[in-house]
Amino acid sequence: MYGKMSMSSPAKIKNKKKSLSKRQSDTMKKHSEHHSAKHMAEMRKAMLNGSTFTEAHKKAQKKVGD
Repeated sequence: MYGKMSMSSPAKIKNKKKSLSKRQSDTMKKHSEHHSAKHMAEMRKAMLNGSTFTEAHKKAQKKVGD
């Protein structure tokens, strides 16, 4: 073989949740004053799949906008 073999890094394991924490729910309530229902639904889905608030917000902005 002529090239270097690269080892891919293991994927980041995210924990799925059944519901948002009290703190997350309170933050989402405040956040919802500034964003659409679609944006909020996308964020909630991402957070339940293990994303942080900021990660979820960035994903929602990219996918559905404001």
